[in-house]
Amino acid sequence: MIKYDRLWETMREKDISQYDLYTKHNVPRSQLHRLRHNLNIEVNTIDRLCNILHCRVEDIMEHFDDDNVF
Repeated sequence: MIKYDRLWETMREKDISQYDLYTKHNVPRSQLHRLRHNLNIEVNTIDRLCNILHCRVEDIMEHFDDDNVF
């Protein structure tokens, strides 16, 4: 499972709010909803967030083992 808890920590450190993301950086609110609920998002969104926050992927998301088998 992928969790985005690190995103909120990184945003706090960089002093960027969710409001900033959707007003200044045009990140759709629907994407923020998906991130808040640890739902699937596109890699492009991760790339965009890394560019906005000037951070690495590891600063946004983290993998946890689960029972999800393909």
